[in-house]
Amino acid sequence: MVREYQLKSPFEETQSAEEPFDPRPRKVLTVSELSRQIQSLLEGSFPAVWVEGEVSQPTLSTKGHMYFSLKDAGALIRCVVWRDAREGIRFNLEHGLQVICLGRVSLYPQRGDYQLYVEQVEPKGMGALQLAFEQLKEKLQKEGLFDEERKRPLPDFPARVGVVTSPTGAAIQDILKILRGSVEVFLRPVRVQGEGSAEAVAQAIKELNACDRLDLLIVGRGGGSLEDLWAFNEEAVARAIFRSKLPVISAVGHEKDVTISDLVADVRAPTPTKAAEMVVTQRSLFLDRLLAVLENPAFTEPEEWLKGFKEEVEGLEARLVASSPQAFILHQAEKLHGFQQSLVTGMSHTVDRLSAQMSGLAGRLNALSPLAVLDRGYSITFNEKGQILKEAGSVKPGQTLRTRLHQGEIKSRVESIEEKI
Repeated sequence: MVREYQLKSPFEETQSAEEPFDPRPRKVLTVSELSRQIQSLLEGSFPAVWVEGEVSQPTLSTKGHMYFSLKDAGALIRCVVWRDAREGIRFNLEHGLQVICLGRVSLYPQRGDYQLYVEQVEPKGMGALQLAFEQLKEKLQKEGLFDEERKRPLPDFPARVGVVTSPTGAAIQDILKILRGSVEVFLRPVRVQGEGSAEAVAQAIKELNACDRLDLLIVGRGGGSLEDLWAFNEEAVARAIFRSKLPVISAVGHEKDVTISDLVADVRAPTPTKAAEMVVTQRSLFLDRLLAVLENPAFTEPEEWLKGFKEEVEGLEARLVASSPQAFILHQAEKLHGFQQSLVTGMSHTVDRLSAQMSGLAGRLNALSPLAVLDRGYSITFNEKGQILKEAGSVKPGQTLRTRLHQGEIKSRVESIEEKI
């Protein structure tokens, strides 16, 4: 038996004498060889596996590939979704979202990491389409596409209406049934479901906006499942409606169906039939009013109507005359004249009463006047200071006195004084 002996490196530890000798030759692998073997084992053991976890740190590469980690409380695995597979996912992979992924486990040799190559993704607890709807709704609402302030009223009397829908569906038949003969309809036929339908609808809205002859647009289709109606939940259609210069009526599905297009449009119609009725509503109201006018007695019995109208005019004329400025001024002048007469009469009575009172007071005053006493033969004597003399002893001989009589005064000089008690 031939044995192989290999020289030991001086850096290797000396083999213990007690260690048993292994006669088998060493199998040395390169890193690439080992990685390929591990990759083969992983791919053979996990060719397709469903994995549940929480999305962490999703990143979109410039080439359109999506990278993220899938984790739970105890572990984490790196994941990658190639661009082709990512385009089939209707919703956005957001951080913290709970999902279930279908993929295969393999090795990324350049880093020596094993990872999950994801083919399908489903949101846990909610359908993929419903989640995509909620995500886009939240995004567009934040951008203001649903704001009521920017929405425009429909024209009262549109003459030409553009319709974006399928040429073979029930929607166009329902619309034409209402609008035929009332307005001119321009149909822009499109696919309303399936791959590429959203882009087709968006392009049709853009083309009809370039037509100067139209007054408004109806965009929609008949009823169906959420999947059938999905073209009208796509961002491309929502932004085309938002950018439309023409007012847009969204008429998608049945009354219970609400799409992103309904939220962006100027007006939402519960059905295509209702959308057509909205177009001719004002026209119908106008015709009803016109019919009511034509049924008025002014047209059916003009003589009777004119007679009644004449009486009404005469009554209004009398009220107008009574309310005229001339009549008002005349009435106020009459009231003013009455006030003037009352004032003159009242003043005359007041003057007479005051005159009588004055006469009585004058008589009483005259009776108390010193002049009345003088008229009866009495006199009043004043000293040099003008003081009335009441006693003879208040003067001295030689003083000059002044005596007031009924008529005139006498000046005298005191020669002697005789006091009588």
